[in-house]
Parts: sequence; structure tokens; C-alpha cells
Amino acid sequence: MTFAELVDRVASKGPFQFLHTVLLGLPILSMANHNLLQIFTAATPAHHCRPPPNASAGPWVLPMGLDEKPERCLRFVYPPNASLPNDTQGATEPCLDGWTYDVSTRDSIVTEWDLVCNSNKLKEMAQSIFMAGILIGGLVLGDLSDRFGRKPILTCSYLLLAASGSGAAFSPTLPVYTVFRFLCGCGISGITLSTTILSVEWVSTRMRAIKSISLGYFYTSGQFILPGLAYAIPQWRWLQLTVSIPFFAFFLLSWWLPESTRWMILSGRSSKALKTFRQVAAFNGKKEEGEKLSLEEIKLNLQKEITLAKAKHSIADLFRTPILRRVTFCLSLAWFSTGFAYYSLAMGVEEFGVNLYVLQLIFGGVDVPAKFITMVSISYLGRHTTEAVVLLLAGGCILSLIFVPSDLLTLRTVLAVFGKGCLSSSFSCLFLYTSELYPTVIRQTGMGINNLWTRVGSMTAPLVKITGELKPFIPNVIFGTIALLGGSAALFLPETLNRPLPETVEDLENWSVPCFWPHQSSSLGKPRAFPELSFPRSLQAKEPKQEPEAENASQRIPLQPCELGLGPN
Repeated sequence: MTFAELVDRVASKGPFQFLHTVLLGLPILSMANHNLLQIFTAATPAHHCRPPPNASAGPWVLPMGLDEKPERCLRFVYPPNASLPNDTQGATEPCLDGWTYDVSTRDSIVTEWDLVCNSNKLKEMAQSIFMAGILIGGLVLGDLSDRFGRKPILTCSYLLLAASGSGAAFSPTLPVYTVFRFLCGCGISGITLSTTILSVEWVSTRMRAIKSISLGYFYTSGQFILPGLAYAIPQWRWLQLTVSIPFFAFFLLSWWLPESTRWMILSGRSSKALKTFRQVAAFNGKKEEGEKLSLEEIKLNLQKEITLAKAKHSIADLFRTPILRRVTFCLSLAWFSTGFAYYSLAMGVEEFGVNLYVLQLIFGGVDVPAKFITMVSISYLGRHTTEAVVLLLAGGCILSLIFVPSDLLTLRTVLAVFGKGCLSSSFSCLFLYTSELYPTVIRQTGMGINNLWTRVGSMTAPLVKITGELKPFIPNVIFGTIALLGGSAALFLPETLNRPLPETVEDLENWSVPCFWPHQSSSLGKPRAFPELSFPRSLQAKEPKQEPEAENASQRIPLQPCELGLGPN
């Protein structure tokens, strides 16, 4: 009996599952606010140089740029007590006395700390530091959750996000603000990791996909809430505080969540796991079934899983054989390009010249059909085709923005929204595809290293935007090209549709021919076998062969459990 079968037997359906989903989903709803918060708290309003204090009263005339619009970072040079000129000719100088902002709609960290002109790089740096927090938090908190359990890390992450988010609202300077935002990123990473594990543990194998998608839609719904909050609260400090305070409540509610029973069993706490099983069974009205479960039965039936889970593998195992090197390289490039291009569009809403609040609603709304279309596509067309197509389309959309004039706002917005939807689809597909490509013995290691790459991509994206100061089209060239490379790399990955999960490298090698390679037939009309490759023994027999019923349970159904679509966090 596998762990999933044990959960099915005790209590995999009932009021507990509904309550569990709500308790995990509400923080995800609010977490979307933090991921995309800087769209509004770091918005750059219209601005121009403040007149010198010794300038005489009169109309303020600004130099005109090459685009025939008033300069934002230059002003005319005026001698002391001189009158303002009535033309646009004359020597210019930087804004030595600061800037005047149009704060009729909202204020932001840009207006408070003058993050414009030569200092505009600091705005992008703040977002990169936030993404770095997500990266570091994943590395540190992931290891701590293996040592101390999923629930303690989840609870502490709620408190960390609540405290650091509130601290950012009271930051006196930009450096202090970036430190608190870094800690916010760490908290978000801890929430994502623990929620991903806990969300699918208490449901049957067939219900895992539904629960994962449900939590993914919590995140999507959060993207609808953020524009409304930002519109109602134009002060960035109050907005920052508003999206952070709820996590104090989530910190208290998390005490009602049970610890991961799988983790308790693997950590030698089988008696506590048995107690939790019985409590959940009683909550779902299956108290008698829970009482029948014994400690000896748990240890006996899960001995195989305990043995496999305790086998240690390193990152080096991902590169020991040709097939694993190919899978790891192609997946890493696909993950990096998805995170890299996604945040270039998601955080660049104000660049399209459309109402900030309306466009963010559209950007959030496109995820709804994107997730649905992805589910249908991966179920019928396959993972390989879906992943390659959506990345290639996203890259094409981003590159197309280079050739669309800036005054064609509608066309630019349509391309950006479509590209963002494709990248959301890429995230949804990659979580599933990656879990199906790596053998069981190194699956967790493979998932970890690929998630690392998407964090690196999201952290790098704001820095690449700075290159737009050299030439405006450079960022889109880089983002679009990388997305095309990621889609091309996906073409070299094998298809996993309707295939059992590989347990060893040998299993992966048996069906690892890329889908776009034509099957070569022998004279008898049967597919010609590819030559076998030798593999290290350490990767070939790490896990006993599955029992027939366990193997049937592992067959991949169209909608499989995957990590939350946060984020793409």
C-alpha cells in the first residue's frame, strides 16, 4: 500500500479537504499582492525639473526632447534673478533642485525618494533584491523544512512576511525598504514551498490536480484584487501595510493546519502521524476506519517509500548520463526563459501607456483562459508540443513589440497580454512536465535546480530593463530572444503524455527519443531500436520495482499534481 492509497483509505474526501484548501488558499490570494505590488508602489508619474529658487515668477518653460515632448531630466540654465525665457532654446542642465511630480492619482517610492532620471536604476534594483529574497529563501527554508517540518516553516513564513511587509511600509530610506522587501521575498518562498507540499497530501491521486489548480486560481484571483486595492489606497505606505496585515491573521490560522504526515513518518514520528490520520478521519466522519489503522500497518506498508525517500542524491547526478544532461540543460533553459520573460511583461505594465489599473486587471484575467487552454493542450497535444509552442509564441510577441510604434497602444497591449498568457501557460506546463521527466530517484533534486533557474531569471529581468537607457528596443530583443531559445530547447525534450513516471534512468532512456525526430523503421516495418547507453549503477537501481497496483496508480492522468502556479513566485 502506497501513501496515496493509505490517504484514500482513511479520508481523502470530506469537509476537512475543503477547510484545508481554504486555509492554504487565502494566503495565496494575498501573496499575489506582494509579488506584483511594486507595479503600484513604484509607479513613475509624470514629472519635470523643479524651477530654481532664484527664478522669477512666470510660466515655466521646459526644454523639448527629440520626441517633441518636454524633457523630464533637464531644465534651462538661468542666471540668478533672470526671467524665464519665452522660447525653448538655450543651454540646459540636470534637475539640480529636484523634481515636481503629478501626484493627483497616487504617490510611490519613486516620488518619495526621487527614483527618476539617473536614479531610476534603483527602482529596478529594489525589485531585483525582492526576487533575490525569493531565491535565497527557497534555498534556506527548503532545507529547514526538511529538518523541522513543513508546518513550522509555513507558520514562520507567514509571520516573516507580515512583519517585513509592515516594516517596509514604515521605511525611512530606500536601503531600509529594500532590506524589508528582501525579507518579504524570503517569506513568500517559504510559503510557496510548504503550501505546495501540504496542498496535495490530503487528497487522492486523481484529486491532486484539481486541488493544485484550485490553489492556482486563488493566486489568479489575487491579481484582480490588487488593482482595486491600489485604486482605493493611492498612498504607497498604506497600500504596503494593507497587503501585509492579513498575514498576521494567517499566522494564527496556520496553527489549525496539520503537519505533513509523510514528513512525520519519514522523520520517525509515526505515532504522531497515526494520531493525525485518526483526527482527520474523525473530522470526515470515518472514525471507525481511522481506528482500524495501526502503527505497525503504517510502517509495514510504507517501508518501501521510507527507504526510497532516505536515499541521498546530489546535483551531480543530474549530469552523469547523456539523457539526464540533455533533459537538465533543456529544462533549465525553459525555466529560466519563462521566469525571465514573464516578469519583463508582468512588471512592465506602466510602459504600455494604458490605464495602470485596467491593464493589470486584463493581465490577471488572461491567466484564467490560459490555465484552462493549457490543461486541454497538455492532455491532448502533449507536454512537449505545448511547452515549445507557448514559449515560441511568447518570444514572438515580445520581439514584435520592437516594430510596433509607441502610438499604437491597443496593438502593443494586445501583444503584451497575449505574451503574458503564453508565459503563464509555460509555468503551468513546466511544473507538470519537469516532475514527469526526472526519474523518481532524483526527481526532487531536478525540481529544485530548475526552480532555482526561474528565480534567477525573474531576478535578472529588472536589471535587463536598465539597458533600455542605451536603446529602447534592447530589453525586448533580449527578452524575446531568450524566450525563443527556451522554446527551441523544449523541442529536444521527450514527450511524457500517457507514460508512467520513470523510476530509474533506464526507464527514462527507454522512451527518451525527442518527439520531433522521425521514427526510423527497419525492413520489417517496426521501429528501429536506438543503441543502448551505459549508465552508472548508482542511478540504475536506487529504487525497488513498483508493485503492479502501485505502477497503475502512478500512471499520469491528464491533470496531474504540480506546484502552485505562483509565479510565478
